[in-house]
Amino acid sequence: MDRVKSDARGDEQRTQYVASSRRSAHGTGRGSPVPPRTGQYRPTATPPQRVGEDRYRPGGRRTSAEPLRASWKPQAESEPDEPRRKPVKRGKFGTFAKTYGWRVYALPILVVITALVVFNTATGPAEPIAQEGRTSAAAESGTGSGPKSGTAVLPENPAKPVNLNIPTAELPKGGDFTQAGKGTFHVVPGSGPKIGQGKLYTYTVEVEDGIDPASYAGDDSFGNAVQGILSDPRSWTFDGKKALQRVDASFPNPTFRVTLTTPETNHRPDVCGYSITYETSCYTESFQRRVVINLARWVRGAIAFGGDMTGYRQYAINHEVGHALGGVHVPCPVNDGPAPVMMQQTLGVADNYVAQLNDLPGGDRNAVPADGKTCKPNAWPSPNP
Repeated sequence: MDRVKSDARGDEQRTQYVASSRRSAHGTGRGSPVPPRTGQYRPTATPPQRVGEDRYRPGGRRTSAEPLRASWKPQAESEPDEPRRKPVKRGKFGTFAKTYGWRVYALPILVVITALVVFNTATGPAEPIAQEGRTSAAAESGTGSGPKSGTAVLPENPAKPVNLNIPTAELPKGGDFTQAGKGTFHVVPGSGPKIGQGKLYTYTVEVEDGIDPASYAGDDSFGNAVQGILSDPRSWTFDGKKALQRVDASFPNPTFRVTLTTPETNHRPDVCGYSITYETSCYTESFQRRVVINLARWVRGAIAFGGDMTGYRQYAINHEVGHALGGVHVPCPVNDGPAPVMMQQTLGVADNYVAQLNDLPGGDRNAVPADGKTCKPNAWPSPNP
């Protein structure tokens, strides 16, 4: 029996396997003789199997005798591709940013935007005022008595009551009136034709619930008075650019509502307010676009008009409707001339008196100068059409 030397650890079983292989090739006549060793790889028989670690050496050629299973040494350990990176140390901000992601950067941006909006709101220009007790921030100059198109007119009042010395602003003595109503309103029945040419403005006539009719001669009397004033050619249709038409409750959305209110309702912050402590009327955009006529003034008038109640009522309607059409407050332009209908004649016809309102918060300091001019009362936008 021939013995074969092996570089690996020999054992009896391996020796017997080799001997048996040679006998099969030479002694039995089965198969072909073993070719001479020439250095060329010619697999003619299953090579002997090595036992031990060489059998599973990574990268070695697999033979049919080797089991199909992975090496016991992982590739990462035997042939590392690159050295392991050292973990990056994160500070508190890094950990916070990793946890919340993009929110960390979005939050400061939102804070800055909010601060800018608040700043612009607090420092922006004051809104125009549409109350006889206040001047408008967009007051016209000169003798203009027509509305200024596109002007926003909103009722605003000082945060605290203001004491003013305007003797002509006091409510005159006179007839009785209801001090407080129910705060709700009803539309006075009635409608009328279109008056004037140009852009159409529709209006309803309304009265607060709970008013004693004896103080204003009833709903029909008030409704007819309002319609008659606004249909007069001296009123706001004089320029041929505007048309007015009274509508009833069936009309879904009138341009404005001419509303007779009690003083208590008038004083509400969401209506006219009462910071200057004088009875006034107003126009309020936010309260269903109401032309608010103070019952106290409708019954007693104003000192500047003396006992001319008809003239004062005509002025009150035209002045407040002027705000609904975009008009703003103006001063007396010419001494002893007719006062513009948009001058605050309920408080007086002297610029020195009305100018006191300029110093109120939100007032326009240039709206009415204290120039000593005094006008005569006037009820119409165009006294001489």
